[in-house]
Amino acid sequence: MTDAAALAEIHAASFRNPRPWSADEIAAILSSKGAFLLTGPQSFLIGRAIADEAELLTLAVAPDLRRRGSGARLLAAFLTESARLGAATAFLEVAADNEPALALYRRNGFREAGLRRGYYRDAPGEALDAIVMRRPIQAVSHGI
Repeated sequence: MTDAAALAEIHAASFRNPRPWSADEIAAILSSKGAFLLTGPQSFLIGRAIADEAELLTLAVAPDLRRRGSGARLLAAFLTESARLGAATAFLEVAADNEPALALYRRNGFREAGLRRGYYRDAPGEALDAIVMRRPIQAVSHGI
């Protein structure tokens, strides 16, 4: 699945706040330096590895497929691919109110490393904080 329009549909079904990414935005990200795409059934992850650091840019799973391991499988593949590309650490930002995502990342070794106030815009004039999470990649274990 590399069709940006199909990815945008999954992203739109997965995210209301913050605003979902358009097909053009997804295509632009995928064409940027170090970007890579991992896919599963009605799910995908876009990451980027530059130098010794990897960033998880988005992880989208269609709502009717959640809590079945798709996100965990994509996250494990992200860590493996990032290590293959030479990254030693990984980081991401997640909306502070996204408890399911926070739980997934914590179960997989990510720890809170900072806060970006007002990072996501949900409605005009309103903003959501983002929690920055980080983990070493050299400690990748698929049993976490």
